[in-house]
Amino acid sequence: MRGEHAGLSRNPVIKVADLAWLEFEKPDLDRAEVFARDFGFGIAARSERALWLRGTYAGSPCMVIRRGRTSRFIGPAFRAAERADLDRLARATGTAVRDVDVPGGGKAVDLLDPSGFPVRVVHCGEELPALPGQQPLLLNFGSDHPRVNVTQRPPREPSRIQRLGHVVLETRVFARALDWYLDTLGMIVSDFHFLDGRREHGPVMAFIRCDQGSVAVDHHTLAMHLGPGNGYVHSAYQVTDLDAIAVGGEYLAERGYKRSWGIGRHVQGSQLFDYWRDPDHFMLEHFADGDLFSCDVEPGWAPLSTSGLAQWGPPATRDFLGAGPSPQRVRDVIQALRGDNEMDRARLLGLLKAANS
Repeated sequence: MRGEHAGLSRNPVIKVADLAWLEFEKPDLDRAEVFARDFGFGIAARSERALWLRGTYAGSPCMVIRRGRTSRFIGPAFRAAERADLDRLARATGTAVRDVDVPGGGKAVDLLDPSGFPVRVVHCGEELPALPGQQPLLLNFGSDHPRVNVTQRPPREPSRIQRLGHVVLETRVFARALDWYLDTLGMIVSDFHFLDGRREHGPVMAFIRCDQGSVAVDHHTLAMHLGPGNGYVHSAYQVTDLDAIAVGGEYLAERGYKRSWGIGRHVQGSQLFDYWRDPDHFMLEHFADGDLFSCDVEPGWAPLSTSGLAQWGPPATRDFLGAGPSPQRVRDVIQALRGDNEMDRARLLGLLKAANS
């Protein structure tokens, strides 16, 4: 509608090419490695202080877990399209280009977004080579029968992660953070969510993709939503197909891990999904068959609701929605309502209504 957010910046500093990896701290790297292998990651490198995880695709690692006193999300690292982009970004933000500790070496610019998340933009010196991946099952459809005299018996094994897809963050300063990612990193919006009946007050969630022009990319590399907290919500990792999701989920369940929500198919992004909690209570998603958009697709607008998160699948759980009345959540709400941010009573009530709709 006239006057609404355009979902892009007319003159961004740079345009990042993709999400490179996510950075965490955890006190027990051995336990983290056990879950990583069960979830389907490969191990790119391991030292006394850090664990680097990877997918089967060539490129950078998916995740680094550094040894720390507590379990916490540090921030995302985005991949610069060219080495020169780091110099341009450093000049525009008054920062410096530094060496980055990544297998194969590389350079990085370290920034801080309006929510307080450390954000790295990196250019790696070497790519990890591709590894053997899971092959998609050969499927029969209607009158099309490519599989004859052969049974389907997918082995009970971890879903083999191909690559990092996206990260979702909660922020109290949604509008400021959104504009920062568009203006600084050149990202563009695929879909907006607004509170039902309050579209004129602007969006409260955005699914954001990288802008590679006519090259189609993931529907969202980053998603953000307004909320009482500032923090990590979940991250998503691509696998081969629905059977890889399902069999990998059976493997995880047999080993005592907790499913948060799934299996289903999303609306925004269309991907098949299955959400799990790791031993440190971080949420991770297996996904397959997601939408790919070029720069020509304009943002969609839809009211935010729990029922609108999936085309099919079980109802979204309270665990997935973060709707449990934990002491930390209560503190977040009190702090948000008292602080200088975009949360107010009307928005809080609207978000609660959306979570139950």
